[in-house]
Amino acid sequence: MTTHTTTVRSTLNHLSFPSHDVPATAAFFEQFLGFAVLAMGSSRVVKKDALDIVIEDGRDRDITWPGNFHIGVEVSTMADLQRIHADMVGAGVPMETELISHARGSRFFCWMPGKLMLEVNTREDAAPEFRRTFASQQG
Repeated sequence: MTTHTTTVRSTLNHLSFPSHDVPATAAFFEQFLGFAVLAMGSSRVVKKDALDIVIEDGRDRDITWPGNFHIGVEVSTMADLQRIHADMVGAGVPMETELISHARGSRFFCWMPGKLMLEVNTREDAAPEFRRTFASQQG
């Protein structure tokens, strides 16, 4: 194994995952989380802030996610979290959990089109010992 002696700055560039229903998955990100949607052939790129998510057309393959694999997005406030949860419940989004109060910040889990689990959380109410570990809580 090679060990590098210099530090290379890197950031998360994008996530990419397949979906059997690309338009519905992209629309979910747009409707509930405010992402912009860009068409890319039969796939889509959803973009917000510094995050790109490529939703690949996966109709030609089996898509099975292991265990509790999920992606997570963070919203600024508890009020945002509660509003998004209510909007999703009202729209019939399949919920994995109700709103959960947690030391690392409140959250809920739901199922997006394409059968991928999504965590939506806020760090607004995270315990002080965890706040300093989240970039969103840095001054």
